[in-house]
Amino acid sequence: MDNSVRILIGLALGLFAGTLYSINNNQILPILSNLPELIEPIGTLWVNAIRMTVIPLVVSLLITSIAGNKHGALIAKLGGRTISLLVLMIIAVCIYTIILSPFLLSFLHIDPDAAESLRESAGAAAAIPEMPPFRDWLIKLIPTNPLKAASESDMLPLLVFTGLFSMALLKVKTEELKVMISFFVVLKEAMFVLIEWIMLIAPIGIFALVFPLAAKMGMSAVTVLGTFILITCGLITLLTILLYPLATLIGNLSFSEFVRFAAPAQIIGFSARSSVAALPATFAATNKLKINPEVSGLVLPIAVSLFRFASPLARTTGTYFIAILYGIKLSPMDLLVIVSVIGVLSFYSPGIPSSGLFIMAPIYQSLGLPVAGIGILIAVDLIVDMFLSASNVTANITITALLSRNDRKRELKS
Repeated sequence: MDNSVRILIGLALGLFAGTLYSINNNQILPILSNLPELIEPIGTLWVNAIRMTVIPLVVSLLITSIAGNKHGALIAKLGGRTISLLVLMIIAVCIYTIILSPFLLSFLHIDPDAAESLRESAGAAAAIPEMPPFRDWLIKLIPTNPLKAASESDMLPLLVFTGLFSMALLKVKTEELKVMISFFVVLKEAMFVLIEWIMLIAPIGIFALVFPLAAKMGMSAVTVLGTFILITCGLITLLTILLYPLATLIGNLSFSEFVRFAAPAQIIGFSARSSVAALPATFAATNKLKINPEVSGLVLPIAVSLFRFASPLARTTGTYFIAILYGIKLSPMDLLVIVSVIGVLSFYSPGIPSSGLFIMAPIYQSLGLPVAGIGILIAVDLIVDMFLSASNVTANITITALLSRNDRKRELKS
């Protein structure tokens, strides 16, 4: 059976079994009452197994892609094209958001009692953690200790160091350079073998991740928050679907292969709520799609570190929703400012949970929106973030395909 199908089955079984457990919670035998807590560590162990390959994989890919390539100008050009494409795609997402999000939310009817209850729960919620100052984030881009950055999975500083180190290796003319590059080539290949082993038990890992979540969420009644979740996740899903023709028509990929090979990475991103956790599977997908490994080795680490494709959509829609909930009228200019600022700040993501939500606190304060409303968004972020991560993974594969399209054109002509 194809691994994509096996992973999909694991996801479906986890959702079904978890929901069934939640519905019949009162009839569960005492011995099974802690079943979600018993299963959850299995999923965590599996995600940890994936994460342990990320740092050595990223470092080895960057070094072999840059230092192993004698065309330094081409590497610099590819890096510039990557950043430019990331910015263009974020602009496109912002335009998509401002066209569709306010329109769909305008149909949302909020019962006054339900709105009051949500506002009270937000006011009683825990305080929103304070965002690290931008100055601190900027200073950390150059790590004082690259090994510490690696041990803490601080991707962006590690990426900066590895990129600079790789470019420095280009200037080294000794025979030992070949030995060092050969070491990282072997390390990269070993990581791919390890990833294959981990992916063999992916259905079990996915089931163990999704079952506890479904058991906790259950079949919640469609409320104000349920409608908001439906609108937001629907918009993210549509945005993700739009990537398919972009990758296949402009990126010169086979549609059926893109669907099949991207699925495992998407499901891992969805279940683990992390594009970093899905990074090894994303590399595997680009390999199966025959995307130039020199391109994917450079582009994917940059994308995972900087690019949050669906974040402006999810966070802007959440901000519009909070304004409606609190009865605050936003002008067209306010809507434009919100989506523009969130789009820019999506590239700034400190390493704290729900950082994409905390980014919005200064925007709320400047526009007179209640910062406590972010607490409501945090309550539903579990579900939204699953769709958001899957969309980000799809976008990472898409931009890699777009940046390597000329390679496939040459293959078709030859």
